[in-house]
Amino acid sequence: MTALLKKACVIGDPIAHSLSPVIHGFWISQYGVNAAYERAHVAVREFPGFISALRANGYVGANVTVPHKETAYRLVDRLDETAKGISAVNTLWFDGDVLAGANSDVAGFLGNLDEGSPGWDEGVQIATVIGAGGAARAVIKALDNRNVPEIRITNRTEGRARQLLADLRIDAEIIQWEKIQTAVERADLIVNTTTLGMAGHTALELDLSAAVSTALVTDIVYTPLKTPLLEAAERTGLRTVDGLGMLLHQAVLGFTHWFGLTPQVTPALRTAVLTALREKAV
Repeated sequence: MTALLKKACVIGDPIAHSLSPVIHGFWISQYGVNAAYERAHVAVREFPGFISALRANGYVGANVTVPHKETAYRLVDRLDETAKGISAVNTLWFDGDVLAGANSDVAGFLGNLDEGSPGWDEGVQIATVIGAGGAARAVIKALDNRNVPEIRITNRTEGRARQLLADLRIDAEIIQWEKIQTAVERADLIVNTTTLGMAGHTALELDLSAAVSTALVTDIVYTPLKTPLLEAAERTGLRTVDGLGMLLHQAVLGFTHWFGLTPQVTPALRTAVLTALREKAV
């Protein structure tokens, strides 16, 4: 008897740009899983109804992306500790009749740095995070999990940065956007979580020479793969890790829950996603 097809999706608005189907499609093919992974374009007002009908529509789970992560947090029956800590959900699955929710962005961020720059967290004293959106929540939580002694955050809207830290219950220094250059001074790790530097957006221009000479610079943006910030870091002689690995590593949790095996992030997967990115750019 043929096993039933297991179906999952990524939910967002917009969603056509999502590379999640490329990642999960690669793993489905690689491991020979009887499964399918789709994009679901769901507007904000339609999201609660879509989630309530998720199982009835044949899905074993889903990924959640912008702008639904905080709403998903409020709709699930059970949350993992990371989702509780940052008040956002990006992965859904059913445990019996219970809709469970988790956030894999923290693991994705750490997995990317651990792979791209092994031992990066040894001796890190000061980490600077640029931005205060949903990605910044995951990054700051990840840095706190790795016991980074001093975290700095700078954002165009200072109030949003303060709210983020209050929600996370994490102590960090808030640096005014007008003084962003001072956030770089003596930093061992610099993380851009904004869209500055993304294709079609203004570049994030920083003089990185004030950072520690062994500093690591990373950007969650992966279009382009080498952002102006990473180019500037390379010119300054600093280490860099691009943002694509975070996307790949955060996908592992969902695939594991939906399809019953833990996939590996490999060079072949990265190549497949890079190929898809180039095709989108044509």
